Order: sequence, then structure tokens, then C-alpha cells
Amino acid sequence: MNTKCLLVIIVFYNLAALRLHAGDAVAIGYNAEGVWTAVTYYSSSTPKAGKDYKTEKEAQELARRDVRKRSEHAVASAKIIASSDSTGFTAVARGQTKSGKDVNVVGRGETQNQADKKAFDQLSAAGAGAKQKIVYRYFSHGGPSRTGD
Repeated sequence: MNTKCLLVIIVFYNLAALRLHAGDAVAIGYNAEGVWTAVTYYSSSTPKAGKDYKTEKEAQELARRDVRKRSEHAVASAKIIASSDSTGFTAVARGQTKSGKDVNVVGRGETQNQADKKAFDQLSAAGAGAKQKIVYRYFSHGGPSRTGD
């Protein structure tokens, strides 16, 4: 392999890697009995080098911190239910099963309508067809999705 070809590969790899580091995360806080008390998110609102740029890991930490701050009740534990470094629209939705259990899901898409639809589809698939609603909608900057959404 010649030097010019190797240089092109290295530059391409580094440019691709740069796109993969702007994150968002959705966190749920639970009380000591295991009942959820709050749901919140953190997302990078600016691309890399922007004022609000965060990596996926940093977004997870900030979402956990925020759910503890925003909950009206003491949070015994906080769990990340979804995180990504993808650029796109996100919908955080909640529904209820026939037994009354709340289900929280995250849908992602290239448009807000796609993200909403994916979230509602996930709720239906989880048997949470009652009281479906979008809790949060947001746009996050990043690279291609690694969450499988």
C-alpha cells in the first residue's frame, strides 16, 4: 500500500470517528421501592466544537444527575433507558399496560414524526396501549446511531 493511500485511509477514519461523539441519553429515576419517580434526558444541542457539545458518556452522566435533581421524590437509583451518539429526532413516550404498569420508551428517526411513530410502536409492542403520550421530543447532534433504534 502506498503512502498516499494510507494517508487517505487514516484521514477518512479520523473524520468518521469525529462524527461519533455527540450524545444524548434518557434516564429514569426510581425510589427505594423500585417505582419510577422521574424521567428526563440530556442531549447535545450543538455539533462538535459547539457550546453544548457532549459525548454519549457525558450525556449519560448529565441525564442521571438531572433525573436526581428534577424528581419530586428521593431517587434511590437512576437508570439510562436509551443513549445514542446519533444525529436526529427523538421521542420519549409513556404508556400503560392493562395491569396499570407504566412503560417508558424511546423512539428515534430522521423526522420527528418517525421518532414519534417508533415510540408509539414500541409501546404497543410492549402491551402498553393505554394512556399513550409523548413526554419529550428533542433533536440531538451526533453521528450514525449505535443503539439499534
